[in-house]
Amino acid sequence: MKNKTSNRRLIFQIAAVVVLIAIAYAMTIVGRGHTVYLDNKKLEYDGKTYDTPYKVVVLVDGEQVAKLYDRERGSATCIGQKFTVTLEITEKKGGNETTQTYTIPLPKNMDGIIINLPAYLAGLGEDAYLTEFIPSPDAEIVEEDTPSGDDFGMDDMTMDEVPVG
Repeated sequence: MKNKTSNRRLIFQIAAVVVLIAIAYAMTIVGRGHTVYLDNKKLEYDGKTYDTPYKVVVLVDGEQVAKLYDRERGSATCIGQKFTVTLEITEKKGGNETTQTYTIPLPKNMDGIIINLPAYLAGLGEDAYLTEFIPSPDAEIVEEDTPSGDDFGMDDMTMDEVPVG
């Protein structure tokens, strides 16, 4: 009887551990947050130039997160592996505005993701429009040589060298 109870307990413990591991794995995929940077910058790819629209208004969940003109970058936060964004695009100043909603799959191995809008809108592949954001290292702090308080260079002199006058 004791052997049957210990086997049963062991099976329940192993099952509990397997369930917890499955939940943890699911949460890493579903609950992972990404910062997505949207670039409205001209791109040269395979010898072809992709120009920027005049203005792009970026909406996430119905809320405006950025208004991008040429050479500007906006950002949004996304939870999960798909980024759904609505873009209100004006190709030329004074032109008509078109609205499109896009769902962009995000890679699991990147935290900060840059999406080049002209490349994405042109239908180029992920290697053209998607890059990882790598923050620049903080500027190296240059310490200045601080004065010691002795303006005449007499700190290094011993009492024997001090002129008596």
